[in-house]
Amino acid sequence: MGIFDYYLITVNIIGFLLFLINLWLGGGDGGTIVDKMITVVSILGGSFGIIVAILIFARKPEKYNMMSRVFVSCVFVIQIVLLLVIKGHIADSITFAFWEFFQENKVLIVYLIVINVVTFAVYAIDKANAVEHRGRVRIVTLLALAFFGGSIGAIVAMYLLRHKTSKDYFTIGVPLIMVMQVIVLFYSMNAAW
Repeated sequence: MGIFDYYLITVNIIGFLLFLINLWLGGGDGGTIVDKMITVVSILGGSFGIIVAILIFARKPEKYNMMSRVFVSCVFVIQIVLLLVIKGHIADSITFAFWEFFQENKVLIVYLIVINVVTFAVYAIDKANAVEHRGRVRIVTLLALAFFGGSIGAIVAMYLLRHKTSKDYFTIGVPLIMVMQVIVLFYSMNAAW
């Protein structure tokens, strides 16, 4: 193992421990210094440790911690891509030929169309339920649909239907999810296995 590997292990242990300290202190609303430290540590490569701590000790999502979970999840996926690039799993020449990539992967096009239509429909159902004061779709479901490919459908629904546009985990979170998806798509086009 090289120094980079030791760095990743250390920063992820720090992220894990910081999350536990934050949980012990009753934080998680973004207002404490530990919350800010967790954000910095996740950006520096500790997102995996934070996600492990969340999965073990704080699996129940709440409105107050939703933005941090979206952020850490997106950063984690982006860091996986960066790690693969650093480890050399990238083509010798970079391409921006999105159209050719989609022509070669027609199943991906079908998947993206379906998930975005479903995401738009679920957001529309949630908006109708909000207007009629009926049971709502869980926030985690709405964000998961965006995370797994439906970010375009989510953004269109949010602004066309004027739904969830006052919640930062949607107004900031969904565009962040979209950026993450573009990075993953770009890497997939240029990966060398």
